[in-house]
Amino acid sequence: MTTNTPSPDLAAIKSRQQATWATGNFGVIGTTLQIVGESLCEAVDLFSGRSVLDVACGNGNASLAAARRWCHVTGIDYVPALIDQARVRAAADHLPVKFQVGDAENLEFPDASFDYVLSTFGVMFAPDQERAASEMLRVCKPGGTIGLANWTPNGFPGQMFRAVAKHVPPPAGLRPASAWGTRERLEELFGSASTSITAEPRIFSMRFESPEHWLGIFRQWFGPMNTAFARLDAAGQATLASDLLELVRQNDRSGGRALVIPSEYLEVVIQRR
Repeated sequence: MTTNTPSPDLAAIKSRQQATWATGNFGVIGTTLQIVGESLCEAVDLFSGRSVLDVACGNGNASLAAARRWCHVTGIDYVPALIDQARVRAAADHLPVKFQVGDAENLEFPDASFDYVLSTFGVMFAPDQERAASEMLRVCKPGGTIGLANWTPNGFPGQMFRAVAKHVPPPAGLRPASAWGTRERLEELFGSASTSITAEPRIFSMRFESPEHWLGIFRQWFGPMNTAFARLDAAGQATLASDLLELVRQNDRSGGRALVIPSEYLEVVIQRR
């Protein structure tokens, strides 16, 4: 007998996800990833004076990197507090970036508005992956460039999300965000509308004082982890903490002198047809 699995309620999932990312303060984590935004801007070979959209921009890493290359930049994110932080950062650096609250699955811009469309560890978390990719393609000019930085399934962040999911399972029927970190999924999402897709593995090294320092920072400030711990009782929290600390120690390459975790991501350059 065949049992039909109901489709996930993507709108409800997105609403809960938005609340999750607004928990804690992702900016504390986000600022440590600035180098990835700089690297992505070089990978897509940004030309000064061109228009750039940073989708799910967080507190503005790729947006600021593009603005430092004299581009006309707009950054959108669905967490208002992160948009506020991005504006403060841009003002401090005297960079004229336009930041606004917006939804990666419903970009409020006309077709073919931007020469470059970027996202660093942002759009990959959209529940409706096909819709988010379609929107990026829609607002990118023909012949334009889409640049992405996506965590891979087997890198440390992918392992971390799986460790959390063992204790707090994600919604049924939802594709993992780390699927964006595979060549196969990128071909599915962008292949028919692109002339080329370049995907190169890169390493970002998370650097903290110790495993306990890492856990304290992520548990307090990283929305998905903060929310996961809040959903568990005391015993469940202790077990999750133990599992995460063990995972961190397994991935540490500092030799016990501090904490250095090589974290693989895919640096993606897509040429729009």
